[in-house]
Amino acid sequence: MTNISLKLAETISSSGIKSVYGEPIVVDGTTIVPVAAAQFGFGAGSAGDGEEAPGGAGGGGVAIPFGAYISDETGVRFRPNLITLLAVGIPFVWVAGHAWSRIIRALKR
Repeated sequence: MTNISLKLAETISSSGIKSVYGEPIVVDGTTIVPVAAAQFGFGAGSAGDGEEAPGGAGGGGVAIPFGAYISDETGVRFRPNLITLLAVGIPFVWVAGHAWSRIIRALKR
């Protein structure tokens, strides 16, 4: 059972950079290359040592779209995904503000 999960992990990881940068798409002379962070995980196990021991395997993955590189007559530029930027930025700003207020409070004492 473990060999299956190792094979899957090797197959996915061998794609390397393609799992982060998508295939270029050409629309009306503009080339768009999507960018995302991808993470995969696999696991397997069995209840015993024998051939007939019950077992299982599983895997999962997540891809977070960051934006896209756009190439046209004006040049190449990166356009961020605003929803992802807000999903990451709002909690970061809250934590940073909370920490900053505690630092200021500690310095006033």
